[in-house]
Amino acid sequence: MSEPVRAIGYICPSCGKPVYGERTQFALCASAVGLVCECGAGELTAEPVAERYRVTVPCGVCGGEHRAEVPARQVLRGDGVGLACPETRQLCCYIGPPRQVQRALRDLELAVQKRKDGDGGAFLDGVIMYEVLSELKDIAARGGISCTCGGRGCSLEVHGGAVDLICPDCGGRLRAPAATDEDLDRLCCQYTLTIPGKK
Repeated sequence: MSEPVRAIGYICPSCGKPVYGERTQFALCASAVGLVCECGAGELTAEPVAERYRVTVPCGVCGGEHRAEVPARQVLRGDGVGLACPETRQLCCYIGPPRQVQRALRDLELAVQKRKDGDGGAFLDGVIMYEVLSELKDIAARGGISCTCGGRGCSLEVHGGAVDLICPDCGGRLRAPAATDEDLDRLCCQYTLTIPGKK
């Protein structure tokens, strides 16, 4: 039986290319991991510290560098984790199952390109954002938005390339990406949405 593999992906802020790598769970647990862009200018590092990982990400969205601490269980198992640029709120790094990270990295590359090509408007893609907001309104109208804390409904916080659904009871958040056609297609497949609660 082969060792489970996890993938890491980000956009290099220096050359603008997607950077993708795979590591076994054993390698991730054994020592710090580095993922260097082929241009040599960008490097993501993930260092295990107790039950968490200290991740440093070169951000292809804003051009800076971000640091975050992520629970080890999210790095090593399940759906993985996406880290957001604190300046733009756009997800800029993914760690998780290979196929999921590859798909997310393609979406991120499109979103970054749209931001570069854009006219400085409020949204990465105004049409996609409008459609996502419309779909969220439809889901809410049929009572399809709930929280694991037991709360129903939500408030919305709109960003350039995503919408945050916020539980009015506990403050839990669920991010709905809203930058690409794939983001809209995924949302349209959802009959209900569940916010991970804080309680």
